[in-house]
Amino acid sequence: MQGSVFNIYGVVQGVGFRPFVHRIACKYHIAGQVINKGSYVEVIAQGAETDLQKFKTALKEDAPERASIKSIEEFPYTGADFDTFSIEVSERDSSVIFIPPDIATCRDCRQELYDPDDRRYLHSFINCTACGPRLTILESLPYDRERTSMKKFPMCPECSAEYNRITSRRYDAQPVCCNDCGPQLYILNSTYRNGEAIRRVREVIMQGKIVAIKGIGGFHLACDGRNPAAAARLRELKHRPVKPFAVMMRDLETVRRECVLTPEAEAWLDGCEKPILLLDKRADSTLPEVLAPFNPTLGVMLPYAPLQMLLFDYPDQTNMTDVLVMTSGNVAGAPICRSEEDAIQEIGSFCDCILSHDRDIRLRADDSVMALFENAPCMIRRSRGFAPLPITLAQSAGEGVLAVGGELKNAFCIARGNMAYLAPHIGDMEDVRSQAALRESIALFSRMLESKVQLVVCDLHPGYHTSAMAGELDLPLVKVQHHYAHILSCMAENNWFDKVIGVAMDGTGYGLDGTIWGGEILLTDTRTFDRVGFIAPFPLPGGDAAAREGWRAATGIFLRYMPDRAAEYTHQLELCSEAEFKLVSAMVKNRINTVECTSAGRLFDAVSALLNIARKSTFEGDAAIRLQFAAEAYEKAHRSDIYCSQLDWSNSNGECMPADRLFVYLAEKFMLEKDANACAYIFHRELAELIVRRCQAVRAQSGVNTCALSGGSFQNRLLLKLCVELLRKNNFNVLTHKMVPANDGGISLGQALYGINYSHKE
Repeated sequence: MQGSVFNIYGVVQGVGFRPFVHRIACKYHIAGQVINKGSYVEVIAQGAETDLQKFKTALKEDAPERASIKSIEEFPYTGADFDTFSIEVSERDSSVIFIPPDIATCRDCRQELYDPDDRRYLHSFINCTACGPRLTILESLPYDRERTSMKKFPMCPECSAEYNRITSRRYDAQPVCCNDCGPQLYILNSTYRNGEAIRRVREVIMQGKIVAIKGIGGFHLACDGRNPAAAARLRELKHRPVKPFAVMMRDLETVRRECVLTPEAEAWLDGCEKPILLLDKRADSTLPEVLAPFNPTLGVMLPYAPLQMLLFDYPDQTNMTDVLVMTSGNVAGAPICRSEEDAIQEIGSFCDCILSHDRDIRLRADDSVMALFENAPCMIRRSRGFAPLPITLAQSAGEGVLAVGGELKNAFCIARGNMAYLAPHIGDMEDVRSQAALRESIALFSRMLESKVQLVVCDLHPGYHTSAMAGELDLPLVKVQHHYAHILSCMAENNWFDKVIGVAMDGTGYGLDGTIWGGEILLTDTRTFDRVGFIAPFPLPGGDAAAREGWRAATGIFLRYMPDRAAEYTHQLELCSEAEFKLVSAMVKNRINTVECTSAGRLFDAVSALLNIARKSTFEGDAAIRLQFAAEAYEKAHRSDIYCSQLDWSNSNGECMPADRLFVYLAEKFMLEKDANACAYIFHRELAELIVRRCQAVRAQSGVNTCALSGGSFQNRLLLKLCVELLRKNNFNVLTHKMVPANDGGISLGQALYGINYSHKE
């Protein structure tokens, strides 16, 4: 008899992996044991050589659908012989802790959900070892029922038997329950319960009304996605004039009918995480424009919880829609509502009824949002289904480094040992409710990770609420420049720790010189950086107001770089009124409420206003997104592959990237030709040319050949594509984000990496 020890790393906890190992061990006559070590699963296997080989192959190829094996280490086993194969009590690896993410309802559970002969028929909380809530019901570790919000629902004898039977699909499934012993559904302030509540909500939705629905990680606001009046009313109530709504579609057939769906997109859309995925709308889509005005894409997800499935398909007389608006249940700027009290107080006026249940949500988890770039993930919001899966780092953080994240799209990170745990998306920190949610979530994560935080890292900006909060923790504090943290985040995700040319194209971040940065080329390693390039500085009259009103930035650029013709150009382009121009001119001249910036994001806003695409933004990124769509429309209609640069950049070898020249060129071209789409595409292409030329100059001086692209402007897939293509064409190695957002939602990972290296430096 031969023996091996297999250490299996990856997503192998909370997904039925140990019962799977037990089943294949019995199948191939293997003796030994399997133990959950926390950071990995250890398998001791003894058997005949051919059986061991079959067992090893099955470990890799037949693993549960929700498992994701990153690596398997194999060692010879020299201990005592085993007579049988067993699942042993979990042990804890003190260096690494695994916190399981929420997993979408599996196919087996969905089949049982609609089987009239199954005892969980139409059970709104059906789950098994391979699916269901995890993180959002967790109070502390290890992950056992008594440390989740399911502890108040004692299992009935039948559920208990399944929970304890090793051959059951529900063996050791902590949220296991049934119609008799599980949570209860109800409509607030009514007598509707369980099935009757579902029937009533379906009726209400089809009457054109709005419903708040308690889900896995918070509340959604829902209405019929095919009813433009209902969606328009929700927009009005939520004060959300054009920001796209996420929609939930009944099934893949519906998605294919309304959107362009590639095989790669389908795999993510219908995978175990089920994120919101940005898809191009079909030309013959029948969905109303009000779902995503001025937008050729749609954020689509499939039902990932049994309650959502039942809302679409239930045995009643309602002729139900196949598309639901499913937008986050929150007030703009606040975190998603988690409790009934939150829902009543904050979004009660937005809806006609509230469908809730009595399983408590311990930690908020908004829906994850993802796009695809080169058929690979391009994460926009990392939350449900992905958080808090850790990212492996090359160096140890010791007992703990807390990175509090950014002011916008906040998601903090705790690094412990050589793992970085990115928390779910919380939101923007201007709202006191978001600040409270951040404090609460940090405390919960620290407890679950048993982290004794020794260092806190925050943004350099002195006015950020996150910086103030970090200072309240009475721990050693280090501050890191915003765009440097962006580049470090990209490096950490790509497991790249050599020097890079960091390209940070972003909104705004506090610079070392006290000005606002945002279009930066940084020669970067894990301990320091040199600023070796930046977009030509320009004034932002009005400060924060300029982030919402792109015409201010556009006028500021004219006033700075062509003051003699600024009035003429702003008048011809109808950028602003005469009174507004006089006001902004005085602000810039006298430096009143005006800041200097090199921001790529504000440059995008300025060009969008210049081309009369969007003079103002109604949400963050609004004007820049519309500019991207205009450019993509031109690219789709023309042979952009034979594009030749419209400007001569051969003399632009200094640190300053002269985007002002590009801006003036676009102004004159647009006044002459009035082709906004063409000008939008030229802007994207020429900005990419400028970036690549500066990277070439830095490479010539430094010998560094790897570029890391990060920052919110790289959510613009056209800019990302053009930069990646041109960099590769010039033989650069290019690092981009995939599973960590390029925007501020991923910045805490970079902060954590800096904190680790700062500690080692000290």
